Amino acid sequence: MSILNKISTKLALYFFAAVLILELFLMFYLHRNIIHSRVDEEFSRLLANGENHRDVLIENYSESTIKHIVLMENNNDREVMIINNEGVVISSSDENNPTLEKYVPLVMKSKSKTDRILVSDYKDSPYIVSLHPYQNGEHSGYVLMYQSTNSINRMVNELTMHFGLAGATSVVIILIIYGLLSKVLTRPLIIMKEATEKLSKGDFKVTLPYASKDELGELAVAIQKLAKDLERLKKERNEFLASISHELSTPLTYLIGYAKVAMRKDLNEKERDRYLSIIAEEADGMKDLVKDLLDLARIDENSFTVNKEYFWSQPFLDNIYKLVEPSFLNKELKLKTESKKNFQIYADPLRLQQIVINLLDNAMKYSDYGKEVRLEAYSLNGRAVISVSDEGIGIPSDEIEFIFDRLYRVEKSRSRTYGGSGIGLSVVKELVEAHGGTIEVESKLGKGSTFKIMI
Repeated sequence: MSILNKISTKLALYFFAAVLILELFLMFYLHRNIIHSRVDEEFSRLLANGENHRDVLIENYSESTIKHIVLMENNNDREVMIINNEGVVISSSDENNPTLEKYVPLVMKSKSKTDRILVSDYKDSPYIVSLHPYQNGEHSGYVLMYQSTNSINRMVNELTMHFGLAGATSVVIILIIYGLLSKVLTRPLIIMKEATEKLSKGDFKVTLPYASKDELGELAVAIQKLAKDLERLKKERNEFLASISHELSTPLTYLIGYAKVAMRKDLNEKERDRYLSIIAEEADGMKDLVKDLLDLARIDENSFTVNKEYFWSQPFLDNIYKLVEPSFLNKELKLKTESKKNFQIYADPLRLQQIVINLLDNAMKYSDYGKEVRLEAYSLNGRAVISVSDEGIGIPSDEIEFIFDRLYRVEKSRSRTYGGSGIGLSVVKELVEAHGGTIEVESKLGKGSTFKIMI
């Protein structure tokens, strides 16, 4: 055996030992984290369903609502039970299952006032259980959501089996590959080829070895940078899609639930109209969400243009006032516009109008009846300054820095009440920056907010 063969064999063994140790560590780490992640998803899904049912009970506590909730959860893996404050079962999706009532004493012992997971032991308990307190006038109690642990344990066992098979298979494959490729002088090219193949299949976790400072080294660096960029884009896309899915699932749940209730023949016209009005409100909210998403998509794809031109400030404000005045009158809000001096603005009038209308719409949503919203424009150091001030609910100081993030909403339960989607302000920021401008926010909780853009 030549010296080169001995070196290649040693390198193959060293690489194999190093990769084997790393693989075992990663397999164990990934196995535990994937299981925890999947279990947490089950907990989150159970909490979300319970919160939806709780919200429906708070808005409309009635026997038909309770019956509807029970019917919705009448399946093999998930159950629901509604009890009052004394622990008396009002309704259950499986009245013949005594196991469900065994958790009632835990509820009465905890007397929790917030949504939480009551039973999380999926290994030894037949159910994981979430607790959701509700109160509607004189009616109060708890919604208990039950998720069978059979599916969770089955998933854990399947993951363990697959990880074991994958680990054993990968050990054999790695041994064969290193035994062959370690003796080949074209090893760097082969590794880069394999890396590009992984990228083409959507696997962006690519690591290339150190290369010399020549054309091959530059190629390796370029491939590594491409892999990191693609992995980052994939992560951002998945996070964005997950957020969108969450934002659409809640109104869809309401639409489906109330539509089924409204279809009941025993409802009177007043109740049916009320359910239909709720459906219309949720549909309008989804329409606004989709519109904002389309705006973000155009911005991300650079499919929109900013055509700047000079125009006068006062006619611009007057036109906006005419557009939004009916909405403000409908909510009994006062809208005042002020331009200290008629001056010229250099911007895209359509895009700037979109910015200002979004800010006014945001102010209108978070202001109560009878409050005042002020729209001002003036020139400062050669820049156009437009501010929108309201007397609304305000923004907590520790959350101001996040309000322009996509799908971020200040105190989500309160934003749900006022109708925010968490997208409008991100669209505003993108459009302002496309003009080369800046946007600032000043707010006091309970007293109102002021959004100031400078272009």
